[in-house]
Parts: sequence; structure tokens; C-alpha cells
Amino acid sequence: MNATDEMGATGDTAPLGDLMLSMDVADTLRRTPEIAEDPDAMGRLKAIYASLGLTPSAGALSDGLEGYRTKRFVYVPKQAGLGVSLARLYVVRRHWLPGAVAIGLMLLIGLGGYYLIYRPYHDRQIEQARVELAETIPAQIDGLYETIFDETKVQQAANDAAGLRDRGKAAAAKGDRDAAEAAIADLTNLRDTVRQDYRMQVVDRPGSKWGFWTFPEDNSEATNYYIVVEAHDTNGVTLNLPVLNEQTGKTETVSIWGLRVPEEVYRAVEADKADDGTIEHNLVGVKQFGFIDVDYLVDVLGGAVTHW
Repeated sequence: MNATDEMGATGDTAPLGDLMLSMDVADTLRRTPEIAEDPDAMGRLKAIYASLGLTPSAGALSDGLEGYRTKRFVYVPKQAGLGVSLARLYVVRRHWLPGAVAIGLMLLIGLGGYYLIYRPYHDRQIEQARVELAETIPAQIDGLYETIFDETKVQQAANDAAGLRDRGKAAAAKGDRDAAEAAIADLTNLRDTVRQDYRMQVVDRPGSKWGFWTFPEDNSEATNYYIVVEAHDTNGVTLNLPVLNEQTGKTETVSIWGLRVPEEVYRAVEADKADDGTIEHNLVGVKQFGFIDVDYLVDVLGGAVTHW
């Protein structure tokens, strides 16, 4: 309520300071703007206040009129901006602060886990991989090569091992881990082959087939003859060996397989079996320690199958 309203409500007068009068003048003009447009605005204002029993100074009236025109006493909301936005956020902080704190904690935990756990672990993995490619894998390759070179009794095995060694170490130097590990696998297989010591025999036991024949798919006029064989080590244990199946082109690890032989070898085994039900001459070949190939005691044609 301004001075004018208060005077009209109570009918009493109360002393007002010039500043208060100036503010009241501005408020009066805000409600009756046509007075401000009147050339005799000062006179009309004096009349208004005189009717209320007030005699404001000319300065107070003039200051109030100027304040109205310049809107000095009018509250103007602050324009939107960063400060206003921050202030509004602060006012409603109870709504967003818990969520923000939770998100902050999650970020803190995530960053802490990344820099304190994952990043050191990742760096160790990279360093470990570098050391393996630079030191461990080449040393493993050299060790396998030296073992093969020391244990083999044929130059071919030493030559094959040297080629695999050079291939593997070159791959490791280029950072090609897969190729380097493939060379290690091949060297390991070659070492195991060199160390094998076994006798290859025709399978001769009840319920097992000793041989069979088939027509090759690419020539129905021909016949392939196979004897079924297995390998036993020096302790009589049956071995599982990798065998290339000539029908599928895939290598399988099996305990028995069909070895392709000339018809006369097949017929000789057939006659031996028919004689008394036992294959007496069942030894097919011998693989000795230090060698890579089997020393066959019968003629073979170089093919094999794993299923029949």
C-alpha cells in the first residue's frame, strides 16, 4: 500500500521522507500514467498530495516524476543467464543434488578403477606381450630347434627345424604373434615326431576288420586296397597319431587307420589270415627314435583313410 492509499484508508497524515515521497509519487504515476503526460504534472501531483494533507517538496515531486520516467523504482527481473541458471539450480538443489552426488561418485569410482586398476593391468599386459615377443618366444623357438638338432638322426629333420626356427623368429620380430606361435606348434610336432619310437602292425583281433577295399571316387574302374593298422610304443601302448585322410584332405588324430597298399600286399595278408585265423606276419613298419619317417617292411602306396 502506498502513501496515497494509506492516507485514504486512515484519513490521518504521517510524515514521509523525501525518498519515501519520491517512491510514492512514482507508484502513483505508475497507476495513473496520464498524469505524467500532463504538462502540468507537478501541479496535479501537488494537488493530489494537498488533498491528503501533505505538502511534499518540489524536489521530492520532481524526483518521483523522474524516477517514474526512468523506471528507477520499478523492479526489473534479471535477464536469463549463467548466473540466473545457477541461482535457480541452487534453489532447487534438493531435487537434483542427490542424483548429482551419486553420478559424481560413480564417475569417481569409474575413473579410479580405470587409472588404478585397469590401466596398470593393461600396461602390464602390453609389456608382457612385448617381452614374450622379444625374449620368451624366440628363446622357446631356439630351445625347440636345439632339441630337434641334437636328437635327430636325419638331416631332413634338422633342415625342417631350421626353416621353422627362422620363420618363427622373423614373425616374432615383426610382432606377428599368431605366426610365431604357429611356428612353435610346428616345431613341437616335429620334435615329438623325432622322439617317437613305435612298431606299426596290422590290426588282428576279434570284431575288428584287418583290411578292406574301395572304388576311388575319381575312377570307378580302379580298386584301392587298404590294410587296417595301429602303432604300439616300446611298452606296447597303442598310440594316437595324426593321419592325413586322402578322401577328405584333413588330418585326424586316430589310433587305427587304413593304409593303402598294392593288391599283392593286401592278398598276402588275406591269405595269412585265412591260413589259421591269425595274421602271423603282422609287422608293417618301424619308426625309430631320431627319425621322422616310418621304415616300411611292405610296399605302401602313400595314402591313408581314417573312416571306412
